Amino acid sequence: MLIDICAAVVLLLFVIGVAADARRFRNAVLLGVFLVLVTVAHARDVLVLQRALDGTWLATPVWEGLAVLLVCCLLIGNGVRMVRKEGSRPGNLLTLVAGVGLLMLLLLAAVAYMAELRSLAAIAFIMALITAYFIILFTCFCVYGYAYSRLGGPSGLDYIVVLGSGLIGGNRVPPLLASRLDRAQALFEAQLALGSKPILITSGGQGPDETVPEAHAMADYLIRRGVPEESLLREAESTTTEENLRNSKAFMDEQGTGYRCAIVTNDFHAFRAAIIARSTGLDAHVLGSPTASYFRLSATMREFAAVVLGHRWVHLSVCLALALGAWVIFL
Repeated sequence: MLIDICAAVVLLLFVIGVAADARRFRNAVLLGVFLVLVTVAHARDVLVLQRALDGTWLATPVWEGLAVLLVCCLLIGNGVRMVRKEGSRPGNLLTLVAGVGLLMLLLLAAVAYMAELRSLAAIAFIMALITAYFIILFTCFCVYGYAYSRLGGPSGLDYIVVLGSGLIGGNRVPPLLASRLDRAQALFEAQLALGSKPILITSGGQGPDETVPEAHAMADYLIRRGVPEESLLREAESTTTEENLRNSKAFMDEQGTGYRCAIVTNDFHAFRAAIIARSTGLDAHVLGSPTASYFRLSATMREFAAVVLGHRWVHLSVCLALALGAWVIFL
């Protein structure tokens, strides 16, 4: 009964939080806490089912270990595919590293269990607890971020900002960026049909391996597909998402206040871009465009890592508390 009340309170806080500002990371955390409480509240039903089946195989370490092993294989498989398709840059190795790390943790737990080494078991338990914390947090980030990226944007837009993501061959728009531009153009045309005349802002500077700024290549892409030149504005100085948004905001602020704005990026990047937009004071909803399935997991992990690093001291404190609590259990 107490858990049900707590779940209801957390759900209420979540709804209030989303209504107040859907761009807060704590909304994702509240959603995760609610789902955990609901799971715990219904755990008794699982236990009853287990007894009805007259077996304990559902909760044996063997089956739990096999489930973790399956996750390891999926992560490593995705990591290998990422390296083959996208290269071995550090950002493309996240799923591979996560899969290998989880596999090593599984082996450590198995050795501690079979050798009956209490100190090693304590270390494995602490690492598993911290890993579970980040897995739960990552799941919250994914579920809420996915839902947020698909929320409908406001109507009557004055500006549509498209975030850059790098060029290929020095001056060509890659499929990832083309997805953003196509989504932005569809939104632009939908606004025209409703009687609005928004300005499309292509935002992105020139990287060391690029012959033109991303903003110019993006604008040329849209012009070739029928977007009028007079409906485009190029922001060609930014090199990060925060700079994209700050510089674009400066452009819009020069024309006056009270404007309505939407930001377009890929679905995996939408929620973090929304968090950054909020921190810069830009009142805008972020829309997500489709991403290749093999690329989405690794890219989402990069976004999650960036959010965690932005609040590193909070998460470090939680990890220390979990480690101390777990160590006390094993004393």
